[in-house]
Amino acid sequence: MSDRRVFRTAIVPGPPRPGTFGKIRAWWGGWPIGQLAFLAALAFLGWLFVANVLGTMARIGILPGFGFLSSSANFEIGESAIAFRAGDTYLRAISAGLLNTLKVSLLGCVLATILGVFIGVAGLSRNLLLSGLVRWFIEITRNTPLLLQLFFWMALAKALPAPRQAPALFDAVFLTNRGVYIPSLSLEGAPFGVLAAFALAGALGGALLLALRLSGRLTRRTGTAAIVLSVAAILLLLTLSGARPVAQAPALSGFNIRGGLNLSPEFAALLIGLVVKFSALIAEIVRAGIQSVGAGQWEAARALGLHDGQIIRLVVLPQALRVITPLTTSSYLDLTKDSSLAVAIGFPDLVSIINTTANTTGQSMEALIILIGAFLTINLALSALMNIYNNRVALRGSSR
Repeated sequence: MSDRRVFRTAIVPGPPRPGTFGKIRAWWGGWPIGQLAFLAALAFLGWLFVANVLGTMARIGILPGFGFLSSSANFEIGESAIAFRAGDTYLRAISAGLLNTLKVSLLGCVLATILGVFIGVAGLSRNLLLSGLVRWFIEITRNTPLLLQLFFWMALAKALPAPRQAPALFDAVFLTNRGVYIPSLSLEGAPFGVLAAFALAGALGGALLLALRLSGRLTRRTGTAAIVLSVAAILLLLTLSGARPVAQAPALSGFNIRGGLNLSPEFAALLIGLVVKFSALIAEIVRAGIQSVGAGQWEAARALGLHDGQIIRLVVLPQALRVITPLTTSSYLDLTKDSSLAVAIGFPDLVSIINTTANTTGQSMEALIILIGAFLTINLALSALMNIYNNRVALRGSSR
């Protein structure tokens, strides 16, 4: 007879799944009574603060709330991306300040990134003179306060010659004490609806390209197709609306310069100050990111016959982005917040408009809430977009 053995596997039940109370206890953590007491104390202090503020506002005859936004703002705004005049609502004034903050922040982030990358790469040059100049620029810029730099650029802007004595750079750019004049491109005969359609189309096209880029579906074919469709849509919209693009170059006319785009001294000083300051910070981030790539990558690329420019652009920078992107995100957030120093040189940004609104209406708490909410929204949106890109870079790097 054959020896047949029967093997039986004993099934041991696992630990029981936690019930609802167990899940709540695990989420809440230890010391539940102490945590409840701490939260109750915070709520009591918050209630005391709110009651004190409401009582003070009632004594001086100020009604709490945001109804003042529909009231007339009896002040002027020197520079605004939208039309504003005294008598418009406070909501429109705050919107103008918000657009000014967004304009200088977005331009500052783009220009600081471009300049910072060039400076960071130049700092690694074998040319001792070039690398030494870059090191001095970075050290001086990083170790002086931004407010002091803004005062310097503002004084320099005011020290420029008058329009009649200002030299023309390439017969198209004028640097004067009334601002910087550069060529501009505008649409003649375009109603507001057409401009809004252009803005909407640009936003949708940018969002589509960003979505394709982040999803990894942006190939050369899809990118070319998107560009061709965008150009065709723009040409069709121009044809149907009767609008036509017109390029304007600034030119001296009498005692002033006419035509083109005028950047006020305050805006130019603020933008230059932010770009110079944060380009130095980004340059250090780029330098550290490039140096984090192993020397073997350089040697392998040189063995393939690539020169240094191709190595940095095609091999090193794509790998260094995993180090560069998180730190650059922090620099973007700091640049956006530091744009509030515009109030020191007279540029009407969001902080300046909110300060004027609080002084003229007495609604200081509401104005402060609007200011905090606006900066939180801007920075959280910027951080979310950069985190999406950072995750994409990290996944692409980990798959190699």
